[in-house]
Amino acid sequence: MTMKRKAVLITGASRGIGLACARRFAKAGYFVFLNCRHSLCELAQVRDLLHAGGTDCELVPGNVGNPQEVAAIFQKIEARCQGLDVLINNAGISYVGLLTDMTDTDWREILDSNLSSVFYCSRAAIPFMVSQKQGKILNISSMWGRVGASCEAAYSATKAGVNGLTMALAKELAPSNIQVNAIACGIIDTAMNACFSEEELSALKEEIPAGRLGTPEEVAELAFTLAENHPYLTGQIIGLDGGYI
Repeated sequence: MTMKRKAVLITGASRGIGLACARRFAKAGYFVFLNCRHSLCELAQVRDLLHAGGTDCELVPGNVGNPQEVAAIFQKIEARCQGLDVLINNAGISYVGLLTDMTDTDWREILDSNLSSVFYCSRAAIPFMVSQKQGKILNISSMWGRVGASCEAAYSATKAGVNGLTMALAKELAPSNIQVNAIACGIIDTAMNACFSEEELSALKEEIPAGRLGTPEEVAELAFTLAENHPYLTGQIIGLDGGYI
């Protein structure tokens, strides 16, 4: 089966920013491929939500930090359509704690989930985009990839890697009219920040000039704007942090 309408793959789509992106792109008529690794029941609920709104979508579960599983995911995508118009690399995990407390397994897990996943999915998506002479790759990064965060050294390092990959890949793909950008999120109101107490969140809000946390919907709206517009905008790390940085 082939499709003429645009297709997007959103990794980490079961909740938070990924869910908001799925809803925003579905609203615009995209065919949405939904991915996550663990929260399969929640991912199915996202599918049902989009179906209820009249949007076609397909589940492509798997570990995007594993190259074999990414290959299998893209086999499913290519069985449904020729390839992706938009790739949103959103999947990621956090680790809050001292670097010296991290195990080798912890390090490999966060590296694979946050950085290698961007490499594997981008590598799989690029050939079709090059053949079409158009495409958008959007990487969900973090302000900590720009300035670093105490007790989040590994997370900060992976997001800095995402930023570097974004800038370099943008130069590589610009001649093929493919734009690669990253959104450096500030503190967004998602489950990833559930580790913070109410008191800690209140203190964080006082440090943010905007006086509040960002919402997943604000990230999704920016991602959609970048996907639909600005063909001369590429290689940028766009801060969305309420003025924090």
